[in-house]
Amino acid sequence: MLKSIFTWWNGASFGAVFHINRRGVFVGQDDMGNRYFEAKDTKDSYDGRKRRWVIFKGYSDASKVPPEWHGWLHHTFEEPPTREPLKRQAWEKDHLPNLTGTVHAWRPQGSIARTGERPKASGDYEAWRPE
Repeated sequence: MLKSIFTWWNGASFGAVFHINRRGVFVGQDDMGNRYFEAKDTKDSYDGRKRRWVIFKGYSDASKVPPEWHGWLHHTFEEPPTREPLKRQAWEKDHLPNLTGTVHAWRPQGSIARTGERPKASGDYEAWRPE
């Protein structure tokens, strides 16, 4: 409970949840557990469109929003993916959030986080030695 009052990076603050529940309508939820809402009217809108919100499950990170929900949040798609699913192409991969800074981040061969050693390359630096 205290986390929701004093932090914004763990889901949503108490104030944000209160405002969204008072002014919005639940629209749907994605596979990661993020919940999406749309305003009941355009009362607090600045461009004449209904506002849309996401309440993240766990750590708030914009890269955790899948493409279909991102399009809906930014008014690219009028209907949410729960009513009109986005057609997936055969070549599309599943959505992954940005893993930088986590234990699952990609570490290339030779990086300090992996082993720190890499194979010799033809363009390696050789220190100058006076003759």
